[in-house]
Amino acid sequence: MTQNTKIVLSSDHGAVDLRQKIATHISALGWEAIDIGPMTLESTNYPKHGEEAARRVASGECQYGIILCGTGQGIMMAANKIKGIRCGVCGDTFSARMIRAHNNANMLSLGARVIGEGLALEIVEAFLTSEFEGGRHATRVDMIEAMEA
Repeated sequence: MTQNTKIVLSSDHGAVDLRQKIATHISALGWEAIDIGPMTLESTNYPKHGEEAARRVASGECQYGIILCGTGQGIMMAANKIKGIRCGVCGDTFSARMIRAHNNANMLSLGARVIGEGLALEIVEAFLTSEFEGGRHATRVDMIEAMEA
């Protein structure tokens, strides 16, 4: 069985440009970017975009999700309502590594109005190149998952 290399990307209207740059970047890194939009700057509601991306990750269609809005907070809250999703907002590379290593996060949220393009790409790489450590962290992730039952 081959590893799923698909990453779903979505955002609201405030993060279209950065989302598309991230899609190009992760494609260059060898991942398959599944950009589900929106493709225009017309005002849209971040909860529906967070939900759609999260459902693709939760179903196994995509291994990871990267979602964006102005702060990253609102779309992250929407994504985390979907069973099986562990999404964190990151504004630095250390946090991006830790949400993978300690929390087994399967989604990353970014604030397009908070961080610039260069930092965003570094955060994405830190997230994608970090591995879950398991051990005591697996026990804690299991506890989080039990809350969904």
